[in-house]
Amino acid sequence: MGSRFEMQRPTLKVDHVDSAFSGPGGDSRWTNKDLDPIRREDRKWTVFSLIAYWFSDAFNAATWEFAASMLAIGLSYKDAIGIVATAFFTVSIVIALNGAIGVLYHAPFPVLARASWGFWGSYVAIISRVILAMFWFAIQTANGGDVVQVMITAIWPSFATLPNHIPLTQGITTAGMISFFLFWLAQVPFLYMHPNNLRYLFIVKSIVVPICFIAMLIWAFRSTGGTGGILLSSTAKATVGGTAYSYAWLSSFTAVIGNYATLSVNMPDFSRYSRASVKWQWLYVPMLPVVFTFISFCGIAATSAGLSNYGSLEWNPAALISLWPNRACRFFAGFAFALAALGVNISANSLSAANDLAALFPTYVNIRRGQLLCAVIAWVMVPWKILASAGSFLNFMSAYSVFLGPIGAILVWDFWWVHKRKYDVVALYHPHSIYRYTRGINWRAILAFLVGVAPNMPGFIHSVNPKIKVGPGVRACEHDLSAQGEYDRPRCSA
Repeated sequence: MGSRFEMQRPTLKVDHVDSAFSGPGGDSRWTNKDLDPIRREDRKWTVFSLIAYWFSDAFNAATWEFAASMLAIGLSYKDAIGIVATAFFTVSIVIALNGAIGVLYHAPFPVLARASWGFWGSYVAIISRVILAMFWFAIQTANGGDVVQVMITAIWPSFATLPNHIPLTQGITTAGMISFFLFWLAQVPFLYMHPNNLRYLFIVKSIVVPICFIAMLIWAFRSTGGTGGILLSSTAKATVGGTAYSYAWLSSFTAVIGNYATLSVNMPDFSRYSRASVKWQWLYVPMLPVVFTFISFCGIAATSAGLSNYGSLEWNPAALISLWPNRACRFFAGFAFALAALGVNISANSLSAANDLAALFPTYVNIRRGQLLCAVIAWVMVPWKILASAGSFLNFMSAYSVFLGPIGAILVWDFWWVHKRKYDVVALYHPHSIYRYTRGINWRAILAFLVGVAPNMPGFIHSVNPKIKVGPGVRACEHDLSAQGEYDRPRCSA
């Protein structure tokens, strides 16, 4: 009886199970319990869970602000709406195809990547994604801290005048640091949760946040007499034409797709928990364009109302909310956007990084440890300083999605075309199997990756350093914006 309650000695190594995937004794070099395919009894996600996941991921500040850069470079709100709808129709096909692989084999992206890249070659895709995921986790935590600051100020207005004891060169105030810490701390319990249980967070968010967005849309039209304000007026038309218009349209289209390049790659990390038919993955194709287009329209309408009511063009929802006179409205809207930031930070960033870290160090890292490690690294990255001063680095990471596009395409074509929709799932866990290729590397995938990245390099280089001239495509997009002084000058990619 006493042995039943005997405490186990703590160990740095994570749990490994003896199975067909790990081999006798559990092979800790290429897998652990969290990387193994999900057992039938552990598949908890239903169709409703998947819908809630996407509603959770869609309703966030980034989607709200999609149209900002488009209107800034001279496009109309109708152009912006059309671009968002077209871009998400395109990327939803990739998301559905890669998500289907996760439903069929219940393995995460880092494991499935071995089939197309080889065991060692898959590290190219894994490392590319983990860097981006950890970076954006830190940045989104900083953005979440901004919303928390709005909430605290709504309760205690004196918080806005809290004395600052942090040097201005650090890019953050004492109030901002407190808000960042509180939001970071609020995330920790959810990072500790198993992905199966996270579906409850996504369900709650998919109910609370849309209510807030719809309420803000109603406010936008009521406060402007039903017109929606300046940006939605009948006279609001594109201020560019010809070649400049074409390049502006295409660069915005690429930017929207790039924002969800990560999700197009990591969908198997979530779909592996699904117990629904693989056919339900096609639901994303009609659903995502509608949902994301609606949210982008909400952002345009609310920003337009803010410009009409307060004379200030605030695309950042936290800044817009802070202008409201009603403290209760500021608090509850801030809470909704904080919940939105929390949900998307887990769905798009922390869980992706955790799966990648587990694949890189399966002996010592599982999903729970990977997520907590990602949270600790967020402090090391000092995101508030990046947002305040490191413009070139932020541009570099924003354009980093040019590497994820080819990775997603390789996964799709390898499974659906090259391997004719058939993987040997056991072989994905054994390095000397059919997926060994040439010393663990599939040179064909590496070549395809380089071919896919090369055409995007001019735009990537220009986004990091606009002083470097890379061709006429960029120059065509650098039109005069002097008439749009209220907007930030954009950077267009080739």
